Amino acid sequence: MFAHFAITQPLEVLPTSQFGNSFWTFQHYGAPTTVQQWCKENFPDVIAFSEWPACSPDLNPMDYSVWAVLEAEACSKPHRSVDSLEKALEKTWGKLSVRYLRATVDAFPERLKAFVEANGGLFETHRIF
Repeated sequence: MFAHFAITQPLEVLPTSQFGNSFWTFQHYGAPTTVQQWCKENFPDVIAFSEWPACSPDLNPMDYSVWAVLEAEACSKPHRSVDSLEKALEKTWGKLSVRYLRATVDAFPERLKAFVEANGGLFETHRIF
């Protein structure tokens, strides 16, 4: 149930509102099998997980930007329970600005270019937001 909501709600709005009719790519992040199947059925041109560069956190907005912000804010003080940590993460997620998320996504083309120039190796980038 959550997987269906988590995928269909943003994906029904995001591509059109953000990219119009231009080309865009959906990159799943460690998605469960049911989500992967949904993507295959709903995105005929989906790039198979096996075709993405191996171990590429530098190409995943959650890894190169968002997780660090979530961790810094939500874990700024110790939690006594998993429930407390989950609530802190949800609160922090809710405070992420559209501007920040847009800048994170907009950084992707430059990161991809740096990745290609480094022949898939390590590369360094400067924060743009």
